[in-house]
Amino acid sequence: MKILFQGSLGAYSHLAALEIYPDAEIIPCKTFDECFSKANEDESVKIIIPESNRITGNIGVEYLIFKYRLNIYAEHFHPVHHHLLGLKGAKISDIKNVYSHAQALSQSSKFIKKNNLVENVRADTAGSAKYVSENNNDTEAAIASELSSKIYNLDIIESNIENEKGNVTRFLVMGKTVYQPELKKGKYITSLLFKLKSKPAALYSALSGFAIQGVNLTKLQSYPEKNSFTSYFFLCDLDGHIESPKVKKSLEELGLHCDDMHILGVYESDKFRDK
Repeated sequence: MKILFQGSLGAYSHLAALEIYPDAEIIPCKTFDECFSKANEDESVKIIIPESNRITGNIGVEYLIFKYRLNIYAEHFHPVHHHLLGLKGAKISDIKNVYSHAQALSQSSKFIKKNNLVENVRADTAGSAKYVSENNNDTEAAIASELSSKIYNLDIIESNIENEKGNVTRFLVMGKTVYQPELKKGKYITSLLFKLKSKPAALYSALSGFAIQGVNLTKLQSYPEKNSFTSYFFLCDLDGHIESPKVKKSLEELGLHCDDMHILGVYESDKFRDK
């Protein structure tokens, strides 16, 4: 099995992939678009994509979810612990510039301000660690994972520098082939896209079926259709299996108000949600 992720080896997506598929061939891609495109072309490939973070919110991959409409097979919640990585022997007093992904910099902003570090935004956390290792400047450091320190032979100058404990990122496992688990006693998530008909109170009317059936929505996010500021798609996650009578009736009601509706996936709810 091939699992693709965005970033360099040592990225948090790499760590999440190792947790879910420890025996798979895990392959880095430069961009999220490259991940989605390759999975769309090859049914044997799966991708693992960060969707949202507990502290800083959405990662910003919604437009690719809309564009490619890959099937979602699973969700995975991964604890994120940021570390300040520098050259061997470097101390915090040596560091002037810090490099990382914008999300990691934001999630470590208190530490950065406390130590008067200059932020430098780069494409990913592990790639920042690789840069620091190759640039060989002891005034530079990266915010990245413990795995990155091992891969790029860096010291962990400071551990767990994230602003808040309990920093967690939600990842989605996606691919081309449509797969839907059988309805059993477990907990499920159904994810879908929908575009409403243009009429007054369309969203209010469309969501009424969920309220009547008692179906809980865990995510509802709007996104503008390409080249438009008046037409919007909605990305929705709901508690329940699509074959559940309550969910089925809710989606039937929703469909009456839509120009377009697409089921992205039905998958087991991660046990992290029960904590």
